[in-house]
Amino acid sequence: MPDPEKVEAIRRLLPATAAGIYLNAGSVGPMPAETQKAMDDQAANELAVGRAKVEQFLAFMDRMAEARAAVAAVMVADPDDIALTHSATDGLNLVTSSLAWAPGDRVLTTNHEHPGVLGPLQALRDRLGVIVEQVDVGNGGDDERTIAAFRSALERPARAVVVSHVLWTTGAVLPVGRIGRLARDAGAKAIVDGAQAAGAIPVMLEDLDVDAYAMPGQKWLLGPEGMGALWVRRSFADATVPSTAGYLVYSSFTSEGGTLHAGARRFEATGYHRPSVIGLARSCGWLSMFVGLPWATERAGRLAALAYDRLAAIPGVSMLTPAGHAGTLVTFRIGGWGSGRAAGELSSRAFAILRNIPPVDAVRISVGFWNTESELETLARTVELLAAHTPDTIPPRRTLAILGSDGQPIS
Repeated sequence: MPDPEKVEAIRRLLPATAAGIYLNAGSVGPMPAETQKAMDDQAANELAVGRAKVEQFLAFMDRMAEARAAVAAVMVADPDDIALTHSATDGLNLVTSSLAWAPGDRVLTTNHEHPGVLGPLQALRDRLGVIVEQVDVGNGGDDERTIAAFRSALERPARAVVVSHVLWTTGAVLPVGRIGRLARDAGAKAIVDGAQAAGAIPVMLEDLDVDAYAMPGQKWLLGPEGMGALWVRRSFADATVPSTAGYLVYSSFTSEGGTLHAGARRFEATGYHRPSVIGLARSCGWLSMFVGLPWATERAGRLAALAYDRLAAIPGVSMLTPAGHAGTLVTFRIGGWGSGRAAGELSSRAFAILRNIPPVDAVRISVGFWNTESELETLARTVELLAAHTPDTIPPRRTLAILGSDGQPIS
C-alpha cells in the first residue's frame, strides 16, 4: 500500500493513536486491536471451561513456543536462544544473578542507565559486595569516546558489562557490539538492556558480540505489560546454572534430579499468564507479517530525524539527543521551562502523549511508525509557543466549561 493509506490502516488497528499524539512507546506502546482480541478470547475460554485440563497445559506449551519464535523473528535470532520473561528487568536479573559473583567483583555500566538496569546491580552490591562502576559516556553520541572509556575501565578485571542499547535519557544508540567485544577480550560478560531498541531500530542479535540481551514486551514490541523476552548466547546459556529455577527450567526429572533445558529456556523460571503470552506473540507477529519491520523501523527513524531537525531549529530549544546517533527517542529542553511543567503544557495544549525525564530534566518523545508528519508539526508549533514564553507569560489555555442541569459548571 502507498504510505498514506498504509499509515491510515495501521492507525485504525492501533486505537490508542486516536487518543492523542502517541509519542511514548518508550514507556508503553499502543497495542494492536487484534492483540487485545486474542487475549480476550483466551481469557474468555479460561473463564468458561477452566484451565486445569492436561491438554490445555500442553497446548499452552505450544503457545509459548510460538511466542519465542515470534520474538526471534523480530530480533533475528534462533527461537531456541529466546526465553520468555516478565519484563526486561526480569531478564537482566535472571542473567546477572546467575554469574559467579564474589565480594569485590566489578560490574561496569554507564552513567545514563535506567533503574531497570541499576536495580539489579544495586542488589548485587547490597547482597554480595559487588562494586558497581558507572562509566561516563557523555551524552552517548561519541562512539570513540564511549569505547575509550570502556577500554580504560576494563584495564582492571570486571565480571560483567551491563549497558543499554539505546539510552533512555538522551536516546543515543550505543555501539554495544564493540563494547561486547571489549568485554569478551577482557574476560567479562556483555549483557544488554534492549528496552529502547527491540522493535524500534533494526537489531540482529546473532550479529551482536554480546552474551545476553533483555527486552520488554510492552514498549516497541506493542505487547501486553508483564511480558518480556531474553536472548542468551548458546554457549553462555549452556554453561550457566540459573539462580532461580522451577519446573519449566528442566526438560525432564528423574529420581536423581532434573536435566536443564539446553539454551535459553533454562532461564524461564516461573509460570506465565496465558493471555499475555498469546498477546506478545500476536503483537510480534503483527509487526513482522502485517506491518513489516523494515518499513516500520525505517519510517520511525525517518520521522524521528524529522522531529529532531524541526525541534533543533526552534530558538530556545536545546537538544540532548546527539545528532547522527539517535534511534527513535528525541530528548530536548525548552529554555526557562522545567521538564515536568513543559511536558504538562505539551500534553494539554497539543494532546501529546509524552513524558519528561527527571534525571536530565528534559522532555522526551518516542517516535513510532504510526505517527504522522502533521502530528509532529503540531507538537513543534506548541514547542515554539512555549519557547517564546515563560511559565508566567504564556497565554492561558482555552477551556470548555461543561454545565450541569442546574446551570453550574461541573468540576
